[in-house]
Amino acid sequence: MSRDPLSDEQIQTALADLSGWAYKNDTLAKTFTFDNFRAALAFIVRLGFEAEERDHHPNLTNVYNRVEIALTTHDADNRVTQKDVDLATAIERLS
Repeated sequence: MSRDPLSDEQIQTALADLSGWAYKNDTLAKTFTFDNFRAALAFIVRLGFEAEERDHHPNLTNVYNRVEIALTTHDADNRVTQKDVDLATAIERLS
């Protein structure tokens, strides 16, 4: 089930296909850097549409051209699940 937390081994296996993503503080995390604020904001908007379609919303911060994303599943006691891996994979296609 997508709400079941993944094991450390499952997370490490998933990270092999997610370039630049890391497992830290019980989240899947990555920082994206863009040419400018406008490009970063456009990425956030695209990400927002993708997240809303999946009803799975990331924690994110934006400072100028940098967007930091942390994924965790709230319904799984804020642990990483397959939903997070799937959203990270989709985010990669957006960047």
